[in-house]
Amino acid sequence: MTALLEADSDHLLAAIRLLLAEKQIATDDEITLARERTDKASPAQGARMVARAWLDPAFRALMLEDGAKAADSLGIPMLGLPPLGVLENTETTHNLVVCTLCSCYPRGVLGYPPFWFKSVGYRARAIRDPAGVLAEWNTVLPAGTAIRVVDSTADYRWMVLPRRPAGTDGWDEARLASLVSAEDMIGVTVPALP
Repeated sequence: MTALLEADSDHLLAAIRLLLAEKQIATDDEITLARERTDKASPAQGARMVARAWLDPAFRALMLEDGAKAADSLGIPMLGLPPLGVLENTETTHNLVVCTLCSCYPRGVLGYPPFWFKSVGYRARAIRDPAGVLAEWNTVLPAGTAIRVVDSTADYRWMVLPRRPAGTDGWDEARLASLVSAEDMIGVTVPALP
């Protein structure tokens, strides 16, 4: 039965690809490229951007000005994706990203959204009680830090540029990137030394 379903799925996929090509909506090469881009997308891409921003002030400035352009400059393809905004955490402001309507997420740089990001509970609580959400993740912010909640939409996706952890002077990009998780780039957690 499983083999029959897989065969049916393969035929359906081939028929859809053929129809898209016939209607001049997308060529087979475009579909292949989009699929490859989707397969490569992961939080490691965003972590690489964060680590580069921590090391390179010019890249940091580009990332804050135009996240998609910064991603493209690192070979992370953003063509056809919504614009990418980057929110910088500072000593006084911590950013938290949510999509209040569904699960708009910067997939090009973070991969697929985690299950909890799409949950009604997270979406509602991030707006109503962002400090409570952070507490559930054991995220402790310095007293007086303002929490800014930003809504990711179908038209504009957001990610967080977290603060670089103390004690990482002299670290290279790969080592810094290993500290950064998807949760840090959503804002529910902050990078910490292992």
